[in-house]
Amino acid sequence: MEEIELTKEFRFDAAHFLPNVPEGHKCRRMHGHSFRFKLHLKGRLDPHTGWLMDFAEVSKYVKPLVEKYLDHYLLNDIEGLENPTSEQICIWLWNKLRPQLPLLYKITLHETCTSACIYSGPNLEPA
Repeated sequence: MEEIELTKEFRFDAAHFLPNVPEGHKCRRMHGHSFRFKLHLKGRLDPHTGWLMDFAEVSKYVKPLVEKYLDHYLLNDIEGLENPTSEQICIWLWNKLRPQLPLLYKITLHETCTSACIYSGPNLEPA
């Protein structure tokens, strides 16, 4: 049977600063972004429902996480995000969501409208 991919996008606004960049770098100062991230899920269709996964089921796991930890918070205050680069945010999201979403295979995080990070998890084999 063929595999299919779903994507679901979420947004949050947050402040951060990057403490490990050189002195004088603009990202060392406190600033904010309207972050946008897309979850990519891949697998086989359920022959009964005709879908891979209910989009509402995806949201059930993601929205509380975004509301509790990310939206309108200082990311540096979150355990595991003391140096909240796009790369570290992707890894943090992966570690929080992958246990509930085993079909998750990639996360795309947009920090700005022209800059994004794509994370495919630790040691995943290509499909």
